[in-house]
Amino acid sequence: MTRKRRPLSHDLHVFLLSLWAGLPAVLATMILLWGSDNDAKVRWTVGAIVVLVWLFASIAVRERVLRPLQTSANLLAALREEDFSVRGRGAKAGDPLGELMLEINQLADTLHAQRTGALEAGALLRRVMDEIDVAVLAFDGSGHAVLANRSAERLLGIPLSRLLESGGLDAGKLRLARALEGETPRVMELDLPGATGRFEIRRSTFRLGGLPHQLLVLADLRRALREEERQAWQRLVRVLGHEINNSLAPIHSISAGLRKGASQEDLESGLAVIERRAQSLMRFMSAYARLARLPPPQLGPVDVPEWVERVAALEKRLPVKVAPGPPVAVAADSDQLDQLLINLVRNAADAALETGGTVEVSWNVAQKQVEVCVADEGPGLASTANLFVPFFTTKPQGSGIGLALSRQIAEAHQGSLSLENRTDRQGARARLRLPLA
Repeated sequence: MTRKRRPLSHDLHVFLLSLWAGLPAVLATMILLWGSDNDAKVRWTVGAIVVLVWLFASIAVRERVLRPLQTSANLLAALREEDFSVRGRGAKAGDPLGELMLEINQLADTLHAQRTGALEAGALLRRVMDEIDVAVLAFDGSGHAVLANRSAERLLGIPLSRLLESGGLDAGKLRLARALEGETPRVMELDLPGATGRFEIRRSTFRLGGLPHQLLVLADLRRALREEERQAWQRLVRVLGHEINNSLAPIHSISAGLRKGASQEDLESGLAVIERRAQSLMRFMSAYARLARLPPPQLGPVDVPEWVERVAALEKRLPVKVAPGPPVAVAADSDQLDQLLINLVRNAADAALETGGTVEVSWNVAQKQVEVCVADEGPGLASTANLFVPFFTTKPQGSGIGLALSRQIAEAHQGSLSLENRTDRQGARARLRLPLA
């Protein structure tokens, strides 16, 4: 079995080549020297000097070639260790070695600038993550936490040092295993040491060190929901107070007048006013109860063309035009959809009667949804800010629950309802979107 010969190193190659280059001159000198008439002592002395000069010249050539390479290797090693303070000497253009040093120095400046920018960007990212009021965590492929911010620390009730030590805690121990599964984004209930309630879950994937990781963002909805609840209560109390005061003020005034004495005619007139205001207050409270007790929809197949034609025919004050559309069906509560569309058509008819315009109902299918449009040629919408606020109405005889109830029905069917002014002509348009069956 033959042993594999090891290749010669670069410095030995240079040294042997320099010896080989000087060998013909040394041999010629030796031949001439030993062929001369000089005595042996002179020949040996001169020969030794020639050989020593030959060896020293070869060693000098080797050092001259290898030293710049060693210097360049040391500079590159310093850059690899992120030591950007070292620079190569003799960096100048026009000289091959100088150009090498010049390029290494420029590379050091570039890496230094990139390193500084990366450190500043990393510090900014850490500051932002610590300041935002959203919990951010990253998990590796085995479900262990590898990154977390201060909000996650407060939410989980675990210090960051313990949360990320020894490869990070498992998602199951952190009660976040369910959050790493299922669709995203979504809202789910979480029971965590730092908080219990509804959270919005957002999840995405990224690669770190060539391995897949998951980024998990937990947004606590409790504060936003409490603020929305507070505003809803304020609006409700304001509307209830306004309506009740409107009914109680004349009752109080008439009652005070009747106590001081009144004729039979005044007594009957006062009691009639009290009766009307009491009935108005009862209707108002009945409307409120109706809005608050909307039952969940009982889903069944609803043929959209037949539904639209049937509801449009119920409006007798003016003809409602029905534009032809595609045959399509939705899964919905037929009674609730009837009530919704009746409200929209009635509102459109009320507006059209003010200007002598028309009402048109149409539908189409787009993006897995059915969009039903009710367009009128009325005066349009002066403001859309309070359209869906319960009990807000601009009609003298309106209850203020029609649009609020309609939107509630649409959202109960996973749909949406919006109102807007028309752009092609005067009037308004209601857009009802429902998911396809």
